[in-house]
Amino acid sequence: MTALTLSTAGAATLRADALVVGVAKGVKGPVLAPGSEAVDKAFDGKLAAVLATLGATGAEGELTKLPAASGLKAPVVVAVGLGPVPDKEDAYDAEALRRAAGTAARALFGSKKAGFALPAGSVEDAAAVAEGALLGSYAFTAYQGGENKLAPKDAKSKDSGPKQPLAEVALLGGKPRDKAYKAAVERALALVEEINRARDLINTPPNDLYPESFAAVAATAGKEHGVKVQVLDEKALVKGGYGGILGVGQGSTHGPRLVKLAYTHPKAEKTLALVGKGITYDSGGISLKPAGHNETMKCDMSGAAAVFAAVVTAARLGLKVNVTGWLALAENMPSGNATRPGDVLRMYSGKTVEVLNTDAEGRLVLADALTRASEEKPDAIVDVATLTGAMVMALGSRTFGIMANDDAFRTSVHEIAEEVGEASWPMPLPADLRKGMDSPTADMANMGERMGGGLVAGLFLKEFVGEGIAWAHLDIAGPAYHEGAPYGYTPKGGTGSAVRTLVRLAERTADGDLG
Repeated sequence: MTALTLSTAGAATLRADALVVGVAKGVKGPVLAPGSEAVDKAFDGKLAAVLATLGATGAEGELTKLPAASGLKAPVVVAVGLGPVPDKEDAYDAEALRRAAGTAARALFGSKKAGFALPAGSVEDAAAVAEGALLGSYAFTAYQGGENKLAPKDAKSKDSGPKQPLAEVALLGGKPRDKAYKAAVERALALVEEINRARDLINTPPNDLYPESFAAVAATAGKEHGVKVQVLDEKALVKGGYGGILGVGQGSTHGPRLVKLAYTHPKAEKTLALVGKGITYDSGGISLKPAGHNETMKCDMSGAAAVFAAVVTAARLGLKVNVTGWLALAENMPSGNATRPGDVLRMYSGKTVEVLNTDAEGRLVLADALTRASEEKPDAIVDVATLTGAMVMALGSRTFGIMANDDAFRTSVHEIAEEVGEASWPMPLPADLRKGMDSPTADMANMGERMGGGLVAGLFLKEFVGEGIAWAHLDIAGPAYHEGAPYGYTPKGGTGSAVRTLVRLAERTADGDLG
């Protein structure tokens, strides 16, 4: 994990490999952002002109490197675009700061230390820069590098391994002795460490991450951070009647698990339950996925990873709210023992479900976990899942959908997601789509109308939420796993989508503003 410090040094005197400054897109060319004053002075007030000569415009995501002026201790200046100049001075959008910091951090892989002289005049700005820089410094290298046993046995035969992330971020322009700034930095560190842990889990190959090993990771983290962890194995799931989780997992040699993580605070007045889809690998089961759709299916446990990260973050921050996480873990594989299309499962709730498509498995494991979570009568439940390709078709690869049984709660979750920089969109649950899940054999089927498939999945889940409990469903199928080139603070691979939204929801709940 990249180190983060609130530096007392000025930009001109900081000894580092590089200095990062912000530049906005003005009407007549690039405009330097607050925080760059000392660097501009070293360039005799001509830094903006130099950047313009080099082709910089200040557009979001743009990055320009140039040799530092003689008055600076750092040898390189990195100018990163923030987008349009804000209407009010210093009123830079927090997400623009996050992305700019992340872009710069990615460009500085292999460096030991960089000073970030981006706008940090407020606690909120400093927190955004800290989050972006730390998120952008992520790399998953667990399976790269090491000794090449086929190479000649000499001193140079060892693979030096992949380039490592920026080792230290020195945040400039803040107030190192101010309690609010210190708290913001500590929060950013805790939050991003857990987001990166979620990213690691998502990126881990499915031969190493399966229900039992995921549960073990959760148990270890629980001991470290004071979170109580209970793991229901196959025998316990059979005894409890968890037909949905068992039905999905029965085709695999790796048995399913239901993991409960419970963080409690002695002064908490509210309880928030989080439920995550944890399909550690999704082949589609007997309804096998077509060629070209299997390669990234290790990411189908991204919802469970997000829930896990959010509960641990709440514990690390000591939030005055009880947060319970439910990880519904299974591996969906075809075998002689796998659930068949046409089989009927008796769910934990007692309802029977006819399985028309074994690739609509996420809703089955979530249904059992939602019913179990509802038994504890929390004030609200939020489930997170890479649930449907239909949601990707509707909203693209960077936006997740939000459905709920309460309009006010859906609005609150949407506002929170937008606040923390996670693109989302409120979606309806049209009652007329429910009829498509009627079954002549069971209480309901796991499939309905093809059109509006993401909404149909939400309606299915709604059936398993306890009466009177506010519930929201986040379908993160689009943004959970990024297959393209990295951008901003978003890496290739697992992203940790929804963690920031869940953590901020927990913070608001702790403050008595559940929505």
